Amino acid sequence: MSNRDTPLTETVFYILLAVRKPNHGYGIIQEVERLTKGRVVLGAGTLYGAVQSLQSRQWIRIYSAEADSRKKKEYLLTPLGREVFEAERSRLRELLDNAALIEERGKEQ
Repeated sequence: MSNRDTPLTETVFYILLAVRKPNHGYGIIQEVERLTKGRVVLGAGTLYGAVQSLQSRQWIRIYSAEADSRKKKEYLLTPLGREVFEAERSRLRELLDNAALIEERGKEQ
């Protein structure tokens, strides 16, 4: 993993979060919308463009793809994808901790 892997866009962050368990495209869209209480709504083009990019980076993989073309492909986070996600989560936690620290210092003055 390199420094170029973070920060993640909000879209990528939520897609990685949504594929910690096998999930198909429409399921990812629904999960992201549910997690963000409707604030983030992924269009199909945005989702599938991101999915292609994440697959090429080997952050997610196809978990299942039936021969029957009507069956939806499911995607799953790879170990590398999990590493990238956890690095981003740690980075975000640091940002929030530092903001809280500065806020507390301001209250003391």
